[in-house]
Amino acid sequence: MAIGFRDFADLVEESRRLREMLAKDVQISRVDWARIVLGVEIVFVSDLAGSGVEWATTTGFGDEVTVMAIRSVQRKLAGVVRPYYGRRPQ
Repeated sequence: MAIGFRDFADLVEESRRLREMLAKDVQISRVDWARIVLGVEIVFVSDLAGSGVEWATTTGFGDEVTVMAIRSVQRKLAGVVRPYYGRRPQ
């Protein structure tokens, strides 16, 4: 809920929709970009709610490469997601 979903079922359903949108390269709303970025950050870093220290094992991508990629995405989307800084995307 903290990242803008009603509950776990909504997270799963919306995640599918967001992945499809990314795969189809369609226009994505600001709020959905905020959910995507925040979700990736949590899954990468958190042992409680994500892959955390097992990131390289579960994805095949090392931490250093992943941090560089995440930072690149954060910079590119800063202007898009700025309205959600410090707020729950909803």
